[in-house]
Amino acid sequence: MESMGKKKPRPRRSFTPEFKAEIVELCQRGDRSVGQIAKDFDLTETAVRLWVSQAEVDAGERDGLTSSEREELAALRRENRRLREDVEVLKRATAESTG
Repeated sequence: MESMGKKKPRPRRSFTPEFKAEIVELCQRGDRSVGQIAKDFDLTETAVRLWVSQAEVDAGERDGLTSSEREELAALRRENRRLREDVEVLKRATAESTG
């Protein structure tokens, strides 16, 4: 049975920082609405709004984590996860050798 009204999810796409900056600039000019720009470039309005918001944070116009802070946080979380895994391996090795 077909599901009515359900769209197939679009594949995840990635965009260059330069492309995002151009879209943000178009939005900030105010010639067209965010929704219209998103439609014109086949983007989701949510993604465009997030790019505009992040650009405002990066420019110091809005509170939040800058792009570089987000990158650093992600790297630290990855490292933390790896270190926790290493500790678990060492705990198991120590328990096996003493048991």
